[in-house]
Amino acid sequence: MQLDFHYYATYCAAYIAGYTHEESLSIAYSAQFVDLCSKTLLKELGAPLESATTQLQMELMQSRSDIFSLQEITRIWSSFHFLPVDLYANLKWRTKRYLRKYRLICGPNGELLVKTVNLAKNSSLQSVGIAMHVLADTWAHANFAGTPSLVINNINYDFFEIIKDEEGFKERKIDFKHNATMKDDIDNCVYVNCIMSTNENSIMNLGHGRAGHIPDYSFIKYRYMPAWMNYKLLIKDNPSDYFKAFTQMIYAMKYIRGEYTSFEKNTFDFLSVENYKDRIMAILEKRQLEACDDWKKFGEELSGMEIESFDIKKYQNEYKNSLGGDKADTFIGKFLKGAIAQKTMVTDSIIESGNYLAGFKFL
Repeated sequence: MQLDFHYYATYCAAYIAGYTHEESLSIAYSAQFVDLCSKTLLKELGAPLESATTQLQMELMQSRSDIFSLQEITRIWSSFHFLPVDLYANLKWRTKRYLRKYRLICGPNGELLVKTVNLAKNSSLQSVGIAMHVLADTWAHANFAGTPSLVINNINYDFFEIIKDEEGFKERKIDFKHNATMKDDIDNCVYVNCIMSTNENSIMNLGHGRAGHIPDYSFIKYRYMPAWMNYKLLIKDNPSDYFKAFTQMIYAMKYIRGEYTSFEKNTFDFLSVENYKDRIMAILEKRQLEACDDWKKFGEELSGMEIESFDIKKYQNEYKNSLGGDKADTFIGKFLKGAIAQKTMVTDSIIESGNYLAGFKFL
């Protein structure tokens, strides 16, 4: 997912869930900040590097291929962007080495999602934002794993967009390019993806890199053949999945606020958006590279307040100018505490399952 959903749509979901305008902004900011809190930024802030929630492209390119670097990559991407759906999944006639990676495939409604939402309950608004980022990405990034793996994350070039037209649906073949300087051309179904690498542990095979940004677009419905399914046909309906993500965020935040006594998997708050469904689906299905303006307009109509543009520097001086223990009480300080808690929980869960791709310990 992108800024449009992690920031603006998350604001909308938080406000519908009962948070105030200011609280919704804090949750939305934190959800988007997950995509930006890299080691490079943390070094500039003088903050603990273990609280990184993402890795910049340059950081990944400079990352070594040793086991410790691969474990760090897995800790970050599995904890925040590709939350595993089933750490104990099994397949017949598969090696333990294969299963370790297979069990890191992302998907919605896993046990780790329940742990993630419960971790945010009775915690800071920043932790709520982190949890909403993770929850949303379980829908967008489903079927890919947050660890470098050709045998899991590779795709076949039999990749088609399913487009609605007056007669129903038609298919159009997607053409992948490896030019990082070009933008996706949705009118001509030309998308940028990572170059093919036969190295199993190449960063080119991390997450949905082989499928480019397609999983991050709400409008697209597509069919493709993932490596982990032995290149059998799989259909992914992003508008439907993104709507479920939105309504599940509302339900999760109502639970965090205390409206429900427990958070249950496969539960969505469709009732709260009953009057807005057509509006939301129109935003989700609109063919565009990003939907910030549409979500922003919807959010401002909901609250009657202006939603300020996301500014990565907004809270940086507060953190830099705070001394010692006071840093923990700043906006970023609370975010970093929540990030470490989330990463520790996921890493420990992976280790407890007998899988050491995320390391033997974190902290």
